Amino acid sequence: MISALDIEDWHRLQDFPILDVRSPKEYEQGHMPPSHSVPLFTDEERAVVGTLYKQIGREQAMDKALELVGPKMSWIVHQSKSIAPDKKIRVHCWRGGMRSGSVAWLLNTMGFHRVCTLNGGYKTYRAWIRSFFERPYPFLVVGGRTGSAKTEVLKILSQSDESVIDLENCAHHKGSAFGWIGEPDQPNQEQFENLLGESLCPFVQSNRIWIEDESEHIGKLRIPLNLFYQIRSSKVFFLDIEASVRIPHLVKTYSTYGNEKLEQSILKIQKRLGGLNTKNALKALASNDYHQVAKLALNYYDKSYEAGLQRREPGSIVLIKSDTVDAAINAELILKSIHQL
Repeated sequence: MISALDIEDWHRLQDFPILDVRSPKEYEQGHMPPSHSVPLFTDEERAVVGTLYKQIGREQAMDKALELVGPKMSWIVHQSKSIAPDKKIRVHCWRGGMRSGSVAWLLNTMGFHRVCTLNGGYKTYRAWIRSFFERPYPFLVVGGRTGSAKTEVLKILSQSDESVIDLENCAHHKGSAFGWIGEPDQPNQEQFENLLGESLCPFVQSNRIWIEDESEHIGKLRIPLNLFYQIRSSKVFFLDIEASVRIPHLVKTYSTYGNEKLEQSILKIQKRLGGLNTKNALKALASNDYHQVAKLALNYYDKSYEAGLQRREPGSIVLIKSDTVDAAINAELILKSIHQL
């Protein structure tokens, strides 16, 4: 059976794998996070068919498309069976047109029990994703200076059945100039938004959503403005932890990745560190004095974070004194403080 579904019904079928039949370049630009790329055309073939459609006509373009797809039909079915062995699958293209419709017909003919296409295709999905960035959310922000293990606190909160958005996980970046170290390559902006929208989707009815305090940019990526403004105007539960406690955590986090990457990161912020601090940080790094490197870096990052706090409304900051970076302890302190409020 073939069903053409609107985006809400489509998205509810989480146990149906997704087959993205757009070209490889389209998929690379952005895709639904759990989807599998099984392109009907290569990038070059798509360009040929599109040119024929525009310059000559639909019939000639369809003839060429059939010529190109014919030899691939067996491969498409084989790939689809490996992705969806129970023969229930979702299929989409860019606009929900001929590409997804053709593959849906093929799979249905070859015995798939349920084939669902998406009305409007990936274009509709993107509009749906962007709609999540325009909604109001009951954000509660986990704040703290660099090295406070805020991301680990979020993980503990999530394990406690709290609603949590992990921006750094979506961005594949920890936020600072050192934040790329130990992370996979960042997605492009479109894919970051897809990951973020998917993260928000389950929590639209939540009474509170925990999120980390971030600057507008995480690495090369930008938080959608409406979300960023909401984060900036939400109540912050600020973990006030001394630098002497945070420095060992930073050393443990970054020192195992090699001095070359650390040097690259230091040089990224040399203008903000200042010439003398940069020189001293590089000298300390050369002698593997990671404690001193972290201390010098915090001279900049702590001042920067303090400046960000001062731009918030005074009554929006809940100060939580802590003498540890143990995420379980700090998550408990945060939850106790919200109950007291």
